[in-house]
Amino acid sequence: MPDTTLPVFLAPAVPAEGRALLDGEEARHAATVRRLRVGEQLVLSDGAGAMARCAVDAVEAGRAASVTLTVLERWQEEPPALRVHVAQALAKGDRGELAVELATEAGADAIVPWRAARSVARWDDGPRGEKALARWRATARSAAKQARRAHVPAVAEPVGTRELAQLAATMSATLVLESGVTSKLTDLDLPDGGDLLLVVGPEGGITDEELALLEQAGATTVRLGPTVLRTSTAAAVALGALGVLTGRWH
Repeated sequence: MPDTTLPVFLAPAVPAEGRALLDGEEARHAATVRRLRVGEQLVLSDGAGAMARCAVDAVEAGRAASVTLTVLERWQEEPPALRVHVAQALAKGDRGELAVELATEAGADAIVPWRAARSVARWDDGPRGEKALARWRATARSAAKQARRAHVPAVAEPVGTRELAQLAATMSATLVLESGVTSKLTDLDLPDGGDLLLVVGPEGGITDEELALLEQAGATTVRLGPTVLRTSTAAAVALGALGVLTGRWH
């Protein structure tokens, strides 16, 4: 088992042996924020399952920071048999980024920003929307490193409800979280593998028209528990439940 106390840094590739070089923003973080020194160790990850425990051989701080490493051991972590895609409704303020952070730490395999009808936040096409998407992607990267995850969840381009319904039709199962229904997550016969889409609505709720479109695509509407959760926390709680109810945590 890898040492989960070691900090994780992302790189485009993880060599099987020999030397490795960490540069760019990751190297600046290692040298300036973490203040890593020669002889200390870290974990290098490509965000796609490859990880390596490395020893620090040399550190160069500053704008052109770099960290020279020696690979001590390398391993590959496979994704779970059941992959969970979280369709997260856009939320106002920093609640959307909080939702991405918590879902990533809880194990989301992919995240789809959803332009729900009642979403207060609006991602316009153009620079403002691109910046918002970039923040979600940066949040997923940071949260994956914090959680010592081998896989960084991909954050897709935002979709509308019709596009979301099309995505739902390709999944092994789709669950729409809704507090106003009687069917419970614990009552379902969940798949052991494939892809599961978990749909989290906005603070104002999912409209009847949206529910109808998703149900026509094969979605099942369920409640998570006895309480009403915020849009920023619902996915993380559901992922924890799915970890227990399926083989994802086995």
